[in-house]
Amino acid sequence: MNQKVIGGVILASCLLFADIAPGQGMSTDPAEVHCPSVLGVGVNTDLAFCDILIQQDAGLGARVILPVHRGEATVSFNLHNRHTYSEDEVEAGRAFASYTAEIAVASFEGNVLGRRFIQSEFRSGDDLVDRITGGAGPLGLKAVSPMGTERVFVNIPEELNEVFIVGQSLQVVRVDTRENIVNVGRTVAVISDVRVEYQP
Repeated sequence: MNQKVIGGVILASCLLFADIAPGQGMSTDPAEVHCPSVLGVGVNTDLAFCDILIQQDAGLGARVILPVHRGEATVSFNLHNRHTYSEDEVEAGRAFASYTAEIAVASFEGNVLGRRFIQSEFRSGDDLVDRITGGAGPLGLKAVSPMGTERVFVNIPEELNEVFIVGQSLQVVRVDTRENIVNVGRTVAVISDVRVEYQP
């Protein structure tokens, strides 16, 4: 699936074949995601990655639009930690970092539909999910990259036609420091490959 980022909105340029459950008429389609903070597109995966920031107002989070659906729908996405890569730190043996991020999926009114976590550790470049285009480096890559992958599934009530993904907290442990981040506006995680399973 090819994806493009236009004006902070992640759009799928083509749909994958819908997954049909026998006798249930269920479809699984790429979701329309309005991302307030786009990280960029992966070099190898060609996926669009969206930063997730801590917000008290759910409406400021990444907005996922659901198709018209009958009954409960399911929103799923890849949840990643977010690492700033440094080749110098890797060579010096000081690159270790452990991340635990918490995000929430909520309605516009702020009703939390689910909380999810991603925990992963960085030791070398092999731990990165992908590198992101659009950076100032010699290869045109950003230093910030997604790492670790947790596939998240959240059930969405029939009456909702949109949900929002917001950050809650981030714990970071490095070689000589430990940080607990809960400040509004701080980036705590990354999402990609957002899909909706629903009955049309």
